[in-house]
Amino acid sequence: MTFVAIADGAITTVALPSIARQFRLTAAALDGVVVVYPVCLAMAIPASAWLVERFGGKRVLLTALAGFLGSSLLCGAAAGLVQLVAWRGVQGLSAGVLFPASTALLFGTFTPAEQLRVSRYMIVPQQIAPAAAPVLGGLLVDHLSWRWVFYVNLPVGLPALVFGALFLTGGRGARPGRFDLPGLLLSAAGLGTVMFGLCEGPDRGWSSPTVLAVLVLGAVLLTSAVTVELRTAEPLLRLRLFADRLFRDTNLINLIGLIPIMGALYLGPLFLQQAQGRTALESGLTTFPEAFGVLLTVQLAGVLYARVGPRLIVGCGLTGVSAVLLLLAACDDRTGLWAFRGCMFLFGAAIGCFFIPTTIASLATVDRTDLPQATMLNTVVRQTGGALAPAAVTTALVLGTPPGTAAAPPMAAYQHAYLVLAAIAAATAVFAFTLPDGPARAAARGPAGRSGPAALPRRRRDRTGS
Repeated sequence: MTFVAIADGAITTVALPSIARQFRLTAAALDGVVVVYPVCLAMAIPASAWLVERFGGKRVLLTALAGFLGSSLLCGAAAGLVQLVAWRGVQGLSAGVLFPASTALLFGTFTPAEQLRVSRYMIVPQQIAPAAAPVLGGLLVDHLSWRWVFYVNLPVGLPALVFGALFLTGGRGARPGRFDLPGLLLSAAGLGTVMFGLCEGPDRGWSSPTVLAVLVLGAVLLTSAVTVELRTAEPLLRLRLFADRLFRDTNLINLIGLIPIMGALYLGPLFLQQAQGRTALESGLTTFPEAFGVLLTVQLAGVLYARVGPRLIVGCGLTGVSAVLLLLAACDDRTGLWAFRGCMFLFGAAIGCFFIPTTIASLATVDRTDLPQATMLNTVVRQTGGALAPAAVTTALVLGTPPGTAAAPPMAAYQHAYLVLAAIAAATAVFAFTLPDGPARAAARGPAGRSGPAALPRRRRDRTGS
């Protein structure tokens, strides 16, 4: 179900030139089509946990998926830019509920040992989607029209919607307490504002008064949200979950670790198309081997998780990420496509050790009643890390470009950006090796029916994650 939502962000970018020609607009005028999606997604996330607790995971998941598919149809049928931006916003709102609801339903249904097995299959669409989206988008735009980058969601999503309605079980919800409206308004406004600033910063420049004002406003709103939520008896955001060291540390690793991971995936096409002059199709086919590397090592990581724990797996994976980024930093205009493809395969193999262990471990000491809240906070962290990645890459490219040069960054700037990402990955790897993963290993090894949070004493879970 999440395949279409993950692919949608990448596939839409490919269609922007065609949309501009259709509506006789400049590329800059289409900025709203791209930015409105992550902004609305971020604004919807805080409400997702309360909705799952109130109405049940299945109902919320299917409603969000139906909203996403319906807005995809309307995006494809849009008669102008205003309609397209509006329905893209609805897509983002739906995706903001879809991601945490699907994760909460998954982890609320299976024990930690079962979660490992299921996650090894769930990672397949999650990795194939962003890798295949640019290639698929190019084919649809070239041979059909830009409208099909939205229509294509329907033949994939409708069967998933029918299947979920017939076979998913997710409870009927409960009474989660009074709805925390101040918490929603502050957190949604803060997250949406910060996401807007991070999306606009690379284009307008980080010194732009608009970008600076937006980021400062977002920081103030988020600080206010934290203050209000910590003083609220039944908060929308249960920030007390961060008192658990394992939950806190894995989320910090996710936040920082995603910067070099997603940053490299963002930088690769820029390097190939701008620095080497490759075509978009060549670029997509050259970065695609990353997905095969991920699919290879996630299976191994799932098998080793209970034996060696997430600390060694994640730490070694991030060390591998840093090493491959150093190899990419040595690439230049003479580097062949197959050499770059080999690096991307190794990069995928390294990041395959990152995604599943951090997700499973982050929830190992969380009580089942807190799972919707925990998965929602995980989604906030991942979306923020994903938004920071292109911002970090763009900043590194600007700093690596000598003043007064041409608009396109020189080769040295791309190499500088890869070195910056490698340094961030190395620092995160050092921190990952300090992860207190004892409870995570115990939960994964626990007998059916007793593994996971329920198998750990409540007093111990509340005090420590070690």
